[in-house]
Amino acid sequence: MAPRRWTLLVVPEGSTESPRSFAFTGRALRTLATGAGVVSLIAVIGLSAAITSYATPSGRAARADAQELGAELADMRQKMSLLQDTIRAISDRDEHVRMLAGLPSVDSAVREAGIGGPGTPQLNSDNALYRSNPILGKLAFGARTDIDGLIRRANILSASFAEVSDTLSRNVQRLASTPSIMPTAGWLSSHFSRSRFHPILHISRPHEGIDVSAPMGSPVVAPASATVMRIARENGYGLVLELNHGNGIVTKFAHLSRVAVKQGQRVTRGQLVANVGNSGLSTGPHLHYEIHVNGKVVDPLTYVLPGAIPD
Repeated sequence: MAPRRWTLLVVPEGSTESPRSFAFTGRALRTLATGAGVVSLIAVIGLSAAITSYATPSGRAARADAQELGAELADMRQKMSLLQDTIRAISDRDEHVRMLAGLPSVDSAVREAGIGGPGTPQLNSDNALYRSNPILGKLAFGARTDIDGLIRRANILSASFAEVSDTLSRNVQRLASTPSIMPTAGWLSSHFSRSRFHPILHISRPHEGIDVSAPMGSPVVAPASATVMRIARENGYGLVLELNHGNGIVTKFAHLSRVAVKQGQRVTRGQLVANVGNSGLSTGPHLHYEIHVNGKVVDPLTYVLPGAIPD
């Protein structure tokens, strides 16, 4: 028995063309109907899943969480922008402090820590959050990039501050050890000179320091931080005290009546170290004060701060 066949006629509307006919067997029609049904079922399932994900309580909660997370990320990026401005202001101040400390400027490329340069990570489609929610993915990636950049810049600032601190500490120590005050109060009776007529020997010879006339027993203080290097009696100088201030600077005090410190002792600026006397070749109580720099005598008045020189 021959299989039954169906013929489909297609008549073009408003056309003089002949109708077109399409013949189908019963088996072909059943196959076509089955395929159409499967496609319709898949479409219905997909639409139902999409509607369910947004219509169910869990779907609505997930959408609300995503919106809240997006708002928080946007707020975080705004605060990051303010923090970047603050770090930029600190960087400018750091440059001024480095200049005051005598340090070179930090290269601008280094200070910016390579932000936006070739090494900056790039967002790609492999990011899981970006695949599920591109907007949240971009916000989260931007916030992470901002944080990474801030951390790098903060580390550079920290290293710069440490360098400035070490330099200033060394400068403070150096200044604390630089003789800058007169060791005793009195009046300046003799200046530093390469050739001076000696009042006792009656010959001209260098006067390698200054003389400050003061009453017997007047206090003699350390002009800066130092270590007591030597206590001795010398011909002409009488009782002598020498202080080592470091950096090649040594101070010498002569004609003393008493020494109030011991050899090897650490002293600070303004600390009592001796008393004015009249020992050695001296015409009266006074302090002979010398400064040696790298073994050579210099005029002590060049180290005394203005206003600290007695009349």
